Amino acid sequence: MDGQVPQTNGDDEGSSENQRKPTQPQREWLVRGLSEPGGKLPLFDYRGQKISSRTVESCVKYGWAEPWFKNPIKPDWQVCKITNLGKNVLK
Repeated sequence: MDGQVPQTNGDDEGSSENQRKPTQPQREWLVRGLSEPGGKLPLFDYRGQKISSRTVESCVKYGWAEPWFKNPIKPDWQVCKITNLGKNVLK
């Protein structure tokens, strides 16, 4: 050993992004993917309102959700599914 500390990147378990906790709206959205086939995340909340694009984009940014397929009816709406990291952050 040369006494140097190994370099790390954002994918490491101890990184700050992996320690980040979802906000209440993010958590509510992600939880709904746990009971859906394939982990599909809803486009609408329980009140029938469209999920905020800010919620969707931030969850994708942090790796808690990922785009699943293009929505042919509304191309500007992302259809996403929960990731393993998203499942783990809910524990």
